[in-house]
Amino acid sequence: MRYSQQNQPEKDQIVRMTYKTGVYAGTVFETGGPRAVVQVMAVLKHPQQGNLHYPYDPDVPMFHERKALSHNEKALVAYQDIEPFHGEVPDYQASLVRALEEEAAELDRLKRWAERGLETLAIVKKDYGM
Repeated sequence: MRYSQQNQPEKDQIVRMTYKTGVYAGTVFETGGPRAVVQVMAVLKHPQQGNLHYPYDPDVPMFHERKALSHNEKALVAYQDIEPFHGEVPDYQASLVRALEEEAAELDRLKRWAERGLETLAIVKKDYGM
């Protein structure tokens, strides 16, 4: 269940929130208005790197570096990007390390996929007699 302006989370409730391209566990600090203020407790998914308007394109004029929100940092989050958090909130530093390693592993997998794709295209090119 995601929240809305009419169905807001309670103050001090632990929630899962999406902020830009990262996902975090946090505590609702303040509600009211179009967004809630959420205080970060843990990183569940590290933000993506690069230009989001041109995904997977390394040749853009500005390749963005995105850092995770810091421990106890407060973020204004739209209600539709907040949902209840279930389970135990991990330690911030441990969660940051895990999220960073998972993001790096995903990029490595994508890199290996691209390399395999280039290898198979070379085979196909030979089959075409090129």
